[in-house]
Amino acid sequence: MSITTRKIAIVTGASSGIGYAMTRQLAEHNYIVYACARRLDPIAPLVKEFSDAVVRPYKLDVSQLEEIVAFKEFLAAELPGQKLDLLYNNAGQSCTFAALDVSDAAMQQCFQVNVFGHVNMCRELSQYLINAQGTIVFTGSCAGIISFPFGSIYSATKAAIHSYARGLHLEMKPFGVRVINVVTGGVDTNIADTRPMPEDSIYRFPEGQAAFEERQRMAKNHKPMSAEVYAAKVMGDILSARDPVDVYRGTMATFLGFVALFVPFCVLEFALIKKFHLTKVFKVLKERSAKKQD
Repeated sequence: MSITTRKIAIVTGASSGIGYAMTRQLAEHNYIVYACARRLDPIAPLVKEFSDAVVRPYKLDVSQLEEIVAFKEFLAAELPGQKLDLLYNNAGQSCTFAALDVSDAAMQQCFQVNVFGHVNMCRELSQYLINAQGTIVFTGSCAGIISFPFGSIYSATKAAIHSYARGLHLEMKPFGVRVINVVTGGVDTNIADTRPMPEDSIYRFPEGQAAFEERQRMAKNHKPMSAEVYAAKVMGDILSARDPVDVYRGTMATFLGFVALFVPFCVLEFALIKKFHLTKVFKVLKERSAKKQD
């Protein structure tokens, strides 16, 4: 297949993890891939493997609207027939903090990358996708259907992008553009948040610190799927003629999808308390509260 007849894809967050693995999958399936990331050096091995005519690194921070607009203008001169076959919205920002500990800066950065950046990419590049009757993919998360302890802001961003994807799925039907939201479970990537608990956190005591660190290790502790296996499964979804809005990929994704749908919230909440060793944490907090009231 010649370069000119290859389909064209864009992958954000392509420098590591899911984005890196998806870039390789797409290149192996005869796509030309604009591999977008804030850091381009990590993409160099893929360029060497497939050539810079196939994997084309592009420096892009999706949290910056002006960079997205400049990318749109760049593509206007690059895309044959002004057609884009695949937009893979993968760039992500972790945010593992207690709900009352999240700073405004951390909250804004998480929403800017995980929500606003993807929305802006879809809007600005929509005509290219419509011209090709292409496909839009989002890296969703099980955190978007179950809000895990010390992850409320990250969960909120993923729930927001799930809802956006579902609305977009409906609205793009008349144009023949598919929208796939990949509700992602455990995948072996480096997205885990390693930032420490704030010094003034109400959970900054031994039991609270232990629960917080358990949450930080959550993905690594549950036999996450390799990014390569995950990417191969998602590639199958992209190539399929089926048009579901949600697909479940990654360790525990399908199971957690059923849990979120069928298990009452009070039961789910009880399970989360046990899973993340919060019983002792709550006991300490209740004792502290009682002492203050005395």
